Amino acid sequence: MQKILVTGGAGFIGSHTVVELAREGFHPIIIDNFSNSHRDVLLGLKKLVGSDVPCHNIDCTDVASICEVIDQHGGVDGVIHFAAFKAVGESVRQPARYYHNNIGSLVAIVEAMQQKEVKNLVFSSSCTVYGQPKSLPVTEDSPFARANSPYGYTKQVCERILVDQAQAEDNTISSILLRYFNPIGAHPSGEIGELPIGQPENLVPYVTQTATGERDSLTIFGDDYDTHDGTCIRDYIHVVDLAKAHVKSLLGLEKHDNCCEPFNLGTGEGKSVLDVINAFEHVSGEKLNYTIGDRRTGDVEKIYASADRAEKELNWKCELDLNNALRDAWNWQQRLKSKKAVM
Repeated sequence: MQKILVTGGAGFIGSHTVVELAREGFHPIIIDNFSNSHRDVLLGLKKLVGSDVPCHNIDCTDVASICEVIDQHGGVDGVIHFAAFKAVGESVRQPARYYHNNIGSLVAIVEAMQQKEVKNLVFSSSCTVYGQPKSLPVTEDSPFARANSPYGYTKQVCERILVDQAQAEDNTISSILLRYFNPIGAHPSGEIGELPIGQPENLVPYVTQTATGERDSLTIFGDDYDTHDGTCIRDYIHVVDLAKAHVKSLLGLEKHDNCCEPFNLGTGEGKSVLDVINAFEHVSGEKLNYTIGDRRTGDVEKIYASADRAEKELNWKCELDLNNALRDAWNWQQRLKSKKAVM
C-alpha cells in the first residue's frame, strides 16, 4: 500500500481526495494546520474510510516538521500538495499573506521531498493561471495572461517553480500540475463538504447558507459582463470528480521520470452565476434572496476548460453535472444545520 502525504488534507478538496485515495488502496497521511479547515472533518473521514486517518498538525512552510512526519511513517511514496489559501477576493485584501503561505509552502515541500527522496508530486494549481483568456475553451497550451489576483499569481509562480525544478540537473521529482476550474458540491454521503471559516468567499457555500437563512442575502458581483445574462461564467466541477483525478495523476506519475505536466480539470461547459442560482432553486425547491452589487476586484469575466488532455493521458473525465453538485452541496448544508440545531 503506497503512503501518500496529503497537505491540506482536512480541507474541502483534500478531504474528498483522502477518501478516494483510501478507496483505491492508498494509505493517505494528512498534514494540516487547521488555519482554514475544521477538525470535525476527521470524524467524517473516519466514517467514510472505516478507520482513523493519520493527521499531523503542522505548518507546511516548515521543512523540518514535514521531514519529521515523513520519517515517522517510514517514508512516503508521493505527495499531493493542497495546502494553500484559495480565495481570490481575500488575496486582493491580504496579498503578502498569500505569497508567504502559497509560495512558501511549495518551496518547503520540494525541499523536504528532495531531502527524503520522495519522487512523485501532484500539485493543486488553478485556472486562475490563465488570467482572462483571449479564446475559449482554455487548453493547457493557452498562454498565461497577467493574473487578475494575488492568488492567481501565486499559482503561476508555483507552476514556474516546478517547471524550473524539473529542468534542474539534480532533479529527482516528477510532478503533475492540476489546473482546477471551480470545485463545488460535497460527498454524496453528506459526511464531508465545503465548510469555510467565517463568511464564504466562494459562490456555492454562500448560496446554500443563504437558502438555510444563515445569510440574509446573496450578492452577485456585477451583471454587466459580456455574457448571456451579464454575470460571470465559470466551469463548475463536482469535488468528487476532482478528487478522483488526483488518484489518476498518481498512477500516471508511476510511468514517468522527471516530468512536469499540466492538466486542466473541468467539465468543458461554462455556467453563469445566475445559471447556478437558477439550477440551485430547481434542485432544492428553495427561492434565493439575492441582490446585484458592483463588480469584484480580481474576477475574470468568463472561463471554462478543455479537459481533453486529462481524458486522453490520465484516463479521467467528469461523470457528475451541475445539478448533482448542487444537490450534494444542499444535502451537506442541511446536515450541518441539523447538527447545529442539536448542539
